Amino acid sequence: MARPDVHLARTDDAGEIARIQRDTWRIAYGEIIGADALASLDSEEVEGHWREAIEHPETDVFIATEGTFTVGFVVSGQAPHEDLADPEGRLPDDAGQFGLIATTLVEPRWQRRGHGGRLIAAAARALRSRGADSGVTWVAESDSATLSFFRSIKWNPDGLVRTLDTGERTVREMRLTGTLDLRVS
Repeated sequence: MARPDVHLARTDDAGEIARIQRDTWRIAYGEIIGADALASLDSEEVEGHWREAIEHPETDVFIATEGTFTVGFVVSGQAPHEDLADPEGRLPDDAGQFGLIATTLVEPRWQRRGHGGRLIAAAARALRSRGADSGVTWVAESDSATLSFFRSIKWNPDGLVRTLDTGERTVREMRLTGTLDLRVS
């Protein structure tokens, strides 16, 4: 049996990260975001954006592997103020203690093998090492699998929602928050 692992991404992992994003979004989010948004993932610029994210000093990008296959990734960093503010723009008193899980994706065919938990645990450790003790993420309301995953690690909706416009459709996302002191396998 192939051994699963999680480690920091290198710039030469950008192509695989872009592939996972493109393939997973097509399967999981195709009807949610629309054809034009999906088509934009085919551009070579996407791989370049991932290289920039990997190289950014305040961002951690981890990849999950199983044997020789790259199967998922997570992106984390300090939570921007716009991700923490309430509708009136007020920040919580502990805003500096929040890290952001910007995205977590595991290819559907590799799900239910613990990769998501290992990715989130790695991101949580990295965020704690940067001084954060709580986390925030945004999940599409219609993405029951991702919502269920985050609820399983005790990250819950806090009542705030936002709407993203893909150009073809709008996607309503819920803000979830939780501790970075995680117990996941």
